[in-house]
Amino acid sequence: MNELLFTSPTKGKMALFEVVEDIVRYIEEAPDKNYLLVIGSDSQQYPEGVDFVSSIVAHRIGNGGRYFWTKTRKPKIKTLRDRIYQEAILSITLAQELKEHLRDRLQLLTLDQIMEIHVDVGYKGKTKEMIKEIIGMVRGTGFIVKTKPDSYGASSVADKYT
Repeated sequence: MNELLFTSPTKGKMALFEVVEDIVRYIEEAPDKNYLLVIGSDSQQYPEGVDFVSSIVAHRIGNGGRYFWTKTRKPKIKTLRDRIYQEAILSITLAQELKEHLRDRLQLLTLDQIMEIHVDVGYKGKTKEMIKEIIGMVRGTGFIVKTKPDSYGASSVADKYT
């Protein structure tokens, strides 16, 4: 994912290392606060392919936050199940890379406790039949997982840009 460019609503285009630096500075501004680092992905099928958007949200609990997003287009995907799996894989991959970059920079924080992956599945609607599979896949990689209606990283932030 290093080659991807992220967009910040306030800073424009940024490489992943710049996103990491921005997150580190943001946390260092108020180190006594509690934080969540949220990664989520969403997708939208179009006639020419599927747009996948992945977001990174640095949430200073009780005091707002900032977010970054990246969009990629992939060839058309035939089933919703395959699209949801691809969303989860993109989020897991991005979370692993972000964690690797932040591990040495944020030594005081336990990244496993503040990182969440938000998936665009819920107990209602078309995705209810695959929710256990997706939750299991994400948990199997060691990350905390949130589903709808608590998965704002996917269903609000990333969804805004699909």
